[in-house]
Amino acid sequence: MLSSKKKIQLVAAFATLFLFALGVGCSGFFVDPVLTSIAVGPTATLNQGTTVQESAIGTYNDGTQKTLGSGVQWSSSDAAAASVSNSGLVTGNSPGAATITAAYQATNGTSSITVTLGNVTALKTVPAGNVGIKVSGGSQTFYAYATVTGDSSQVDVSSTATWTLSDTTDFSITQGDPVTVTTITSTPGTPTTLSVSYQSTTVVTATPVTITAIQ
Repeated sequence: MLSSKKKIQLVAAFATLFLFALGVGCSGFFVDPVLTSIAVGPTATLNQGTTVQESAIGTYNDGTQKTLGSGVQWSSSDAAAASVSNSGLVTGNSPGAATITAAYQATNGTSSITVTLGNVTALKTVPAGNVGIKVSGGSQTFYAYATVTGDSSQVDVSSTATWTLSDTTDFSITQGDPVTVTTITSTPGTPTTLSVSYQSTTVVTATPVTITAIQ
């Protein structure tokens, strides 16, 4: 027959096993949640010489989210356009675009930064006025030049300007520096309007260009 001391020891052992089993069932050995993705933001357009603070929000496999602080490795795809500090502060250095990456453990996320000139007072398209492009595959390149306060020379902003065509059925546009407009139509006389704007301290627009398909 078991002594009282043995009974107490057995009860204690069973109680310990029960609590252990309960803990395993409820929390799966208390395994830490796993980071599955990182959201980086904001995606922004900023003037040269200004800054924006990026943040990294981690999402875990249990559905929780938290802001990631120390341990995040920040980098820029083009530091000449936009550089980023160890704390995620982005500085616009020159007109252009950069992808900002936040890496933490084995996961990373990105945001896009576009840097524009500040204090642009005027914008022009070259060539301007009325432009003819041959039908069925003819093409023409265009540039956008900005006038900046305090700068005697105009700045080529073709790659960071916003270009639009009024007719994208008969014509196509390829972004770049310069942009290229190509005719799709085979009908002479088909017109379209090319417009361009630039996000500076304010939005500046150029005089639209009239494009006509010619034989």
